[in-house]
Amino acid sequence: MPANALSPMLGTLPSPPPQVVQADGSPASGRYAGCIERIDWRGLAAAQQRSALWRRLHHKRWQYVGISHEAFFIGLAIVDVGWTCTAFAYFFDRRSRQLLVDWSQDGLPGLQCRVSDAPVLGAQAHFKGFGAKLDLKHVAPQLMALNVQIPGLQLQAKIDLAQAARLLLAIGPIEQGGGLAHATQKSSALALSGRLHVKGQSYALDGATACLDASNGLLSRHTDWRWASAHRADVGFNLQSGYFGANENALWLDGQLIPLGAAHFEFDTQQPLSPWRVWTADGLLDLQFTPEGARQQDRNLLIAASHYVQPIGCFKGWVKLSAHAPARKVEQLLGVTEDHQSTW
Repeated sequence: MPANALSPMLGTLPSPPPQVVQADGSPASGRYAGCIERIDWRGLAAAQQRSALWRRLHHKRWQYVGISHEAFFIGLAIVDVGWTCTAFAYFFDRRSRQLLVDWSQDGLPGLQCRVSDAPVLGAQAHFKGFGAKLDLKHVAPQLMALNVQIPGLQLQAKIDLAQAARLLLAIGPIEQGGGLAHATQKSSALALSGRLHVKGQSYALDGATACLDASNGLLSRHTDWRWASAHRADVGFNLQSGYFGANENALWLDGQLIPLGAAHFEFDTQQPLSPWRVWTADGLLDLQFTPEGARQQDRNLLIAASHYVQPIGCFKGWVKLSAHAPARKVEQLLGVTEDHQSTW
């Protein structure tokens, strides 16, 4: 399958390069519309100046899936941080505004966990732990399969890539000390089918949408970011402020992929369930976010630490196709924000 065969829509961004590293050993920095076959950093000149142990410990890969439904939101991820791995999954019930399932587990990379260098086409990510299994893989030219079996939640789903708007590919240097380079593939809203069983309740996934986030980089030991993501068929966006700068900031509007400028996050770090404002410096997005609940975790393992809060809620405000285009009203757009500091 050609790297850009998911959709005929090109948007305003160029097609991806064949590799994330250029012939001169520098990252192929930029934002692109489409899929890359692999994220392979072996030719990165700056990485060759570091030891094999450094490369192993600083190479981070993850696959994240967000699932939006009028009644619930599901977030899950499989993360390989080089020296360990982890997985999490949660189910947020929008009616009760509670996390009915909040599961996470650590494991051994290579034995219990694997995240491939193929981000979408050919992707394989799995985690197998005590009483738990998560598996995401590309199973057909335009189809991905997701299987989650954890205490309290069982999910079998197919993610349809056939009608997907162009995925964003972002490649660039790390903007925090100690890291080298990073690449990520982000999707807009993807059609979903399958079944979900949670706490004795059963749901059909028809009508729900999924978004994918496949990331791979040589990152700093101390990595911080703020993030926002929300997607449905007509409008979606991805915003990040922190270690990767504005590289992955993008808007999907009626299937068109539009790069965005630097993102700004205004919120109370002590009260993350109070309203947030997110906006971009180019004047193309200005949204208010009202949290309905949150998943959060604080861990300090001496050699590693993490402060993490991911509120779930709805965005409203406006977006623009271009600086001189009329503002497009946004209401009741379900998604998440995140404040994350990691030592890993």
